[in-house]
Formats: sequence, C-alpha cells, structure tokens
Amino acid sequence: MMQSHLYETYQTKTVGLLKEKYGYKNVHQIPKIQKVSLNMGLGEALQNPKVIEEASKQMALIAGQKPVVTRAKKSIAAFKLREKVPIGCMVTLRRQNMWNFLDKLIHVAIPRVRDFRGISPRAFDGSGNYTMGIREQLIFPEIDFDQIDQIRGMNITIVTSTDSDQESRDLLEGMGFPFRN
Repeated sequence: MMQSHLYETYQTKTVGLLKEKYGYKNVHQIPKIQKVSLNMGLGEALQNPKVIEEASKQMALIAGQKPVVTRAKKSIAAFKLREKVPIGCMVTLRRQNMWNFLDKLIHVAIPRVRDFRGISPRAFDGSGNYTMGIREQLIFPEIDFDQIDQIRGMNITIVTSTDSDQESRDLLEGMGFPFRN
C-alpha cells in the first residue's frame, strides 16, 4: 500500500525538527499521532431515526471506514432522551487510514472552508491532544452537495503520544497544520 504524503513529511521533516528542538535521546520519546477520532452528535435523531443512517453513510465516505452508532448512556427528561437511544456516530482511525485522512483534511478539506483564517491554537486539552470542530461536512470532496439532506458538523480529535500541549503543537505545525497566529 502506498504511504501517505503526510506520513513521509512526518518521517523526513517533523521528526528531525522535534529531535533538534527538544533533544530527544531515544526515537520512542519523539511525539507521534496515535489515532484520530471523528464524532458526529445527532440530537435530531430523536425525532427522525433515519438521520443516523444518512449521517453514518456520509461519515463512512469521509473516513473510509464504517462508523459505530453511539447511544445515550442515561436518560435525560429535559432533552426527551432515553437510555440506549442512538444519538450519534463515531469513527476511530489508526495507521494508514489515519494518515490518509489527515492528509486529506490538511491539504483538501481545510482550504475549502469559507473565510478561513487558520485553526485555533487554543484547542489543546492539556494532555497533548487536539480537537477541532467542523461546521459542515461539505468541505470534504467525497460529499456530493446534491446528495445531502442536511448540513452537519463533526468533531475531529487528534490523539498524540505526548502529554505536553507545546510538543503536540510543534508536532502538528511541523506536519503543516495551519494554526492561527
């Protein structure tokens, strides 16, 4: 299978930059991306169960992998929500699928966002992981505008092997993530 352009960038350029900046002695100390999680919360699925099916198809197209339907953990009367009712879908990408998705995200999808000024540098969680929200699934080239029933957003979480937000940011910047200044 062909290696992703982003993976080659990580191996050739980013690893060297991180090693030089932080003075790692061992290759296993160098931060790397472990997995990418895509999550789509679908509150409207309570009224219309077909929403889950449609969103799952779209997420499968975007991620290249079949999503898992997430269910409510407990009942919440104020939201008319019952336990174990489907309320979203998610995908966890690792290895080759992860690199292909990130490559597509950085080089194809993010540049298609209207009025794009860069992704927020403040979305790190304190444990070296980065989460970004996407307002509409239309920025991905696999989604056909005429085929969608509704515009939906999703969260993309990038889990890294480091506990430091700064090391994680340097890792993502080294791979070409367009952070805002």
